[in-house]
Amino acid sequence: MKKYSITKSMNMHPKKGKRIILEMTQIHNRHGYCTLGEAFNRLDFSSAIQDIRRFNYVVKLLQLIAKSQLTSLSGVAQKNYFNILDKIVQKVLDDHQNPRLIKDLLQDLSSTLCILIRGMGKSVLVGNINIWICRLETILSWQQQLQNLEMTKQVNTGLTLSDLPLHMLNNILYRFSDGWDIVTLGQVTPTLSVLSEDRRLWKKLCQYHFAEKQFCRHLILSEKGHIEWKLMYFALQKYYPTKEQYGDTLQFCRHCSILFWKDSGHPCTAADPDSCFMPVSPQHFIDLFKF
Repeated sequence: MKKYSITKSMNMHPKKGKRIILEMTQIHNRHGYCTLGEAFNRLDFSSAIQDIRRFNYVVKLLQLIAKSQLTSLSGVAQKNYFNILDKIVQKVLDDHQNPRLIKDLLQDLSSTLCILIRGMGKSVLVGNINIWICRLETILSWQQQLQNLEMTKQVNTGLTLSDLPLHMLNNILYRFSDGWDIVTLGQVTPTLSVLSEDRRLWKKLCQYHFAEKQFCRHLILSEKGHIEWKLMYFALQKYYPTKEQYGDTLQFCRHCSILFWKDSGHPCTAADPDSCFMPVSPQHFIDLFKF
């Protein structure tokens, strides 16, 4: 089984500021390799959540850790995890952006904690039981705050969505890859409500996320025999994973064994650097540290 050690280096990009690079070196013994918790500590996720292109990536990573990797985090990694989570929640409460993503994350985290706390002694949960109960109470408080979150109506005398022509509104809807975003936007104006129900829009979304064999197995037909693409999309979500899209992702350089943010770049010494770069999804990031 491959094992990696990780060393952190920092340099300054002339345009993008501080860059964190993790150097991953394959080793052949168990001493000194890096755990998921250590890697999580060394990457600057606190800064990453302030970048809208990286925000969803970090949230997805935290959600995957909440579902299956919480018990693998050391005490220091736990503290870092909840500090970043606190910053994410406060950011959402302040700017009202992406509340649904955080609600899903907190729901998964609270469910996992409830199971682990009930099974304390049977499960390997690092730390004092009272600390975990306190964390669970904090999560429940965050959930209540998000539940009470009210979107303030902004006074804007400039151009609004209602002023845009139909073809531009349609173009905006077709750029979404998440069905819930389409549903949410459809609630803004009556015109968007009509456009968001377009069968071709939902057909394209189904074809983007799922293979033909998959949606053929779960056909939903109307009384007139037409395929209900919108219902199909949400039904298929329950059976198959959707494609993930992020504005910026972590990349792994196979030539230099370096993990870095794609937008920050990496000065690879290979003759053809682009052929060495491999995108690292949140799940792949976790899999790198499974030994």
